[in-house]
Amino acid sequence: MPAPADRPVRADARANEDKLLAAAALAFARDGAAATLKQIAKDAGVGIGTLYRRFPTREQLVDATYRYETARLAARTADLLAELPADRALRAWMSEVLDYLAAKHGMADTLKALLRDDERLGSHTRERMAGAIEELRRAGVAQGVLRDDVPAADLLMSLAGVTLVAGAADQREQGERLLDLLMDAVTRSGRWRPA
Repeated sequence: MPAPADRPVRADARANEDKLLAAAALAFARDGAAATLKQIAKDAGVGIGTLYRRFPTREQLVDATYRYETARLAARTADLLAELPADRALRAWMSEVLDYLAAKHGMADTLKALLRDDERLGSHTRERMAGAIEELRRAGVAQGVLRDDVPAADLLMSLAGVTLVAGAADQREQGERLLDLLMDAVTRSGRWRPA
């Protein structure tokens, strides 16, 4: 008989887990450290028992939410590139990074401990984000809308700088303006025109 971790996850269990992680990300962004597990379960439309069966501790929920949101954000590039020109896709993705960081701020204390205890988690996150921004950058260069002399690593560090100084939820307007300034620097025309 397979061990519990080796058993396939039922579709309804996977759907509940996805609902819980999406609700947790929103709750951490909205309520910060004051987000309650009871409210997260309610927002996800499941019972508190379902939450505790899947995530017995708050730390496990924070860890799973962080991984879920990182994977979701990294996977968004393909959808954005299918819908928008590459420069617009890059700008939209960077705006979504601000949303991601609002949730991350709400998990900050627990997340710091998790990242300290598992160095691979932080490096894995950086790799996924670097891969996503490289995909967007390459598409922009191929379309002739982004400069070809700006490496993905520089874009990622510039984005990190914006989020460091204006990544909190109450700084969103300033964060968006700074992203527009960053786009001015990386567009081939040198003049970004927000939609």
